[in-house]
Amino acid sequence: MKKSRRKFLTSISLLAASTAMPLSAFSFSSKKEKLKVVLVGTGIRGTSFWGRRLVEQYSDILEFVGLCDINPGRLEYGKKYMGVSCPTFVDFNKMIEKTRPDLVIVTTKDSTHHDFIIKGLDLGCDVLTEKPLTIDENKCQEIIDAERRSNKNLIVGFNYRWSPYNTKIKELLSNNTIGKITSVDFHWYLNTYHGASYFRRWHGLREAGGTLWVHKSTHHFDLLNWWIDSDPSEVFAYGALEKYGENGPFRGQSCRNCNFKTECDFHWDITKDKRSMDLYVHNEEYDGYIRDNCLFRNEINIYDKMSAQVKYKNDVVLNYSLTTYSPFEGWRVAFNGTEGRLEARLDIPYEKSVNINQAEMHANEMDQTSQEEDKYEPIFVHKLWKDYEVVKVPFTRAGHGGGDVALHDKIFKNPEASDPYGRSAGIRDGVMSVLIGIAARKSIESGDPIKIAELTELQPREKRL
Repeated sequence: MKKSRRKFLTSISLLAASTAMPLSAFSFSSKKEKLKVVLVGTGIRGTSFWGRRLVEQYSDILEFVGLCDINPGRLEYGKKYMGVSCPTFVDFNKMIEKTRPDLVIVTTKDSTHHDFIIKGLDLGCDVLTEKPLTIDENKCQEIIDAERRSNKNLIVGFNYRWSPYNTKIKELLSNNTIGKITSVDFHWYLNTYHGASYFRRWHGLREAGGTLWVHKSTHHFDLLNWWIDSDPSEVFAYGALEKYGENGPFRGQSCRNCNFKTECDFHWDITKDKRSMDLYVHNEEYDGYIRDNCLFRNEINIYDKMSAQVKYKNDVVLNYSLTTYSPFEGWRVAFNGTEGRLEARLDIPYEKSVNINQAEMHANEMDQTSQEEDKYEPIFVHKLWKDYEVVKVPFTRAGHGGGDVALHDKIFKNPEASDPYGRSAGIRDGVMSVLIGIAARKSIESGDPIKIAELTELQPREKRL
């Protein structure tokens, strides 16, 4: 812990395997002082996951020296919520000039990630960005170019890799438990609480979030790339907007100002959510952002039904789907191999004979502090000509299945700790995960399969770097 916090990314880089930059190009100060951190984007994710939690858990090794947002009201609330005394800025360049940080954390709207990633790298800072890396292939290439010329590091905050449950899947696959992987089925179900929320917010506009193929599915594609241990090579997809947007039976200005509150099953009373009121509603006057927008408004132009087939460079074939209005929230994955089959799933209520409050479940997942009773979740391994086995994995819901804490500890507390499963994610991981979603969009629009190699200069590899 006495080593410089400015050296922490060296170890991360060794595991993240970024672009063509030689590892010998990385250099960090050896001063024994706290890591100087700035945050751009003071929404829910920024001020909690990458804000307040870091302040509460790592204030001995890092300090926030600046906060930045286009909304001065959110800035002041975020500063208070995080419990910091640093200056605030609406101008990113000015913040970097005044504070000279070691690390920039980017948690802005997806369509602006590339702006702050590139500026941060060009201004001599290491950068940690929330997923997705960006929303289209051109911005991907711009980020690749910036990282290469900067001699600085870029980390993508993929927390799902770090949950013990997902790590156990990786371990079993890496040990050839089912032989060589040949095909994968992966299906994610967003419920009518969590799924609908994307259509209320800026995520419902393609130009802001790249569609859920990018904003949400990048989580899943990164997991799959990591599990399969190969890069995607070709994508064919279907998608449509059939439930939300202009398909709704009625629409209002917002949930607060709607004539159909008693008729709409999706009505959400934001006034009962103090955090959302303080962070968003009380600051609408500055930028006009409405957090409880009508999810049936005509401007929504993303998909709510998505299905894709992905071929990997190692010839694994993936069948993927995302549902945005499921009665429950959960997921299933099945790996077929030359020696058997591995199945995993979480939160399928009828398989547990329990009723789960979907809003409460989502809140618990986002909670970074709650303590739950120890429990176990199964992974099913069925080898050819043998009875199936059940692998029980310790499980907690808080912090995305325990992944949040593990990710933060690795980045800020124990960067030099061994990680045999390669969970740290760099620029190549970020690019390859979003390119699947970008290719899926292009496939829907063209009706043709899309080759990943034609999107950026990064060429798919049979085995991930």
